Amino acid sequence: MAGSRLASGPVMPMNLDDVRAIATGLPGVTEQPHFDYVSFRVNGRIFATVPPDGLHVHVFVPEEPREQALALYPEFVARLPWGARVVGLRVALSHAELPVVAGLVRQAWRHKAPRRLVAAWDAS
Repeated sequence: MAGSRLASGPVMPMNLDDVRAIATGLPGVTEQPHFDYVSFRVNGRIFATVPPDGLHVHVFVPEEPREQALALYPEFVARLPWGARVVGLRVALSHAELPVVAGLVRQAWRHKAPRRLVAAWDAS
C-alpha cells in the first residue's frame, strides 16, 4: 500500500493499488475497463491506463512533462507510442518512485480535466 512506504527506505515495487489510490484521489475520477486495461478517466476522458499485466502504468501527459520525465527517470520511464505519435509515458512500476508516478498521474489528470475542475482543485 502507498501509505506504508518509507521515504528513506529502499524503493518498493508499486502496483495497481498504488496507482488506483493516486488516481481516484483526484476530483471527478472514475475507474472503468478499457478493453482489457484498467482506465482512469475524468469527464469521460482517459488520462491513465494499466495494462493487464499490472506491471506498468500508461500516463497521457503533454510533451513538456513527458520529455522532462524521460530525461530524469530513464530507468523506469519510456515513451508510449500510438502509431507514429508519442502519446504519453509507459512507467515500469517495479522500479518507479511513488512521488514521481503521483506527479505524472496528476499532470495527466490536469491535462484532461475540465478547466473549472482544475481551478477548483487548485483553489482548495
